[in-house]
Amino acid sequence: MAKEYLGINVYEALQERFDYLFQEFENIFVSFSGGKDSGLLLNLLLDFRQANYPHRCIGVFHQDFEAQYSVTTDYVTRTFERIRNEVDPYWVCLPMATRTALSSYEMYWYPWDDTRKDSWVRPMPEFPYVINLSHPFNHYRYRMHQEDLAKQFGRFYKEQHGNAKTVCLLGLRAEESLQRYNGFLNRKYGYKGNCWISKQFKDVWCASPMYDWTVNDVWAANYKFGYEYNKLYDLYYKAGLKPDQMRVASPFNDYAKDSLNLYRVIDPEIWRKLVGRVRGVNFGAIYGKTKAMGYKNVTLPEGHTWQSFTRFLLDTLPKRLRNSYAKKFNTSIRFWHETGGGLSEKTIQELIDHGYKIRRNGVSNYTLDKKFRVIFLDKIPDHTDDIKSTKDVPSWKRMCFCILKNDHICRYMGFGMSRQEQKRIDLIKQKYGGMMHE
Repeated sequence: MAKEYLGINVYEALQERFDYLFQEFENIFVSFSGGKDSGLLLNLLLDFRQANYPHRCIGVFHQDFEAQYSVTTDYVTRTFERIRNEVDPYWVCLPMATRTALSSYEMYWYPWDDTRKDSWVRPMPEFPYVINLSHPFNHYRYRMHQEDLAKQFGRFYKEQHGNAKTVCLLGLRAEESLQRYNGFLNRKYGYKGNCWISKQFKDVWCASPMYDWTVNDVWAANYKFGYEYNKLYDLYYKAGLKPDQMRVASPFNDYAKDSLNLYRVIDPEIWRKLVGRVRGVNFGAIYGKTKAMGYKNVTLPEGHTWQSFTRFLLDTLPKRLRNSYAKKFNTSIRFWHETGGGLSEKTIQELIDHGYKIRRNGVSNYTLDKKFRVIFLDKIPDHTDDIKSTKDVPSWKRMCFCILKNDHICRYMGFGMSRQEQKRIDLIKQKYGGMMHE
């Protein structure tokens, strides 16, 4: 699917999509994180509803991750209190498995962990619309994965509103990352052919009506309509962050760990509590952009190849983490031996010139310019430092960097979270050993 230009601006396109959603779905709710995108989406939707469908009910779902800036909590609180009589509000504070990229020994931490109330970063919100362990929603399972919690809430919302066709609105934008762009680009089976609407369960869908907005569009709309937004972005700007670095997310995940040290300056009281909440917080703040966390030029220990060093690091990890990494590494190795990744002609020629034994294997369906898939006929290279045209070539060095960065998902190698992994990663029982190719 190629880009198609409509001849209207993104605001006009959004209004048409809102109208389409109100006509197609009986139930609509917004997933509101407290960030600029979901906050703008909520405000625009409420304005559209008031002007065109004033009788319709809108739900607002906030998935609270406990550890966040105080200014974010204040913004979310003000928003809920301002609109509580206009919407059906749900502020969810339940224990859930949330990924952390700060520790080699913990893949997850658990916001609102009822076994660690004394170390909570902040007190439990006390509003009538807060959902916690005292009254969880149907389909919630104790310590379920955060992604599954969000999906199951959609099922719960549908049941609470007559079991009618339901859609959850997300503030996702294709510009934010190549992974999100590809998610929209390759979505062949969206709702009635719409790439921005995807199915969750029977009669439960997710929609991203702002998928084609840019960050400039977002801030222009906030200014034009005078909407309130999370003032954390003002603090980020003063701290010198670029727009793509300004994220409102769990401070312990892959995207936020680089700016973890900002908590010291922006919110020292919250910082003091973060240090005691998750392993590796202080270390990550100090060394987040250094060799210690797998950045820049990591020096290979004397006597090791990247393959042997990777295996050594795997042997030092807890079994569950070791198995998780090994499974992804094996998948990557099989992929580059049997299917192959799409590479440019320049990279293919560079590989040939440097003596790599490769073979073309058809055309990749996941590249816009229809690059040739390339498979490796020999063992996976120890490193590909001699290849300058791209980093998207397999090597044991790339695998090693995933471990050094605590990149449990292996995003550095191009992996994302699969639905199967979300449901089964905690149940992996197979022992490591003999799993990886020589």
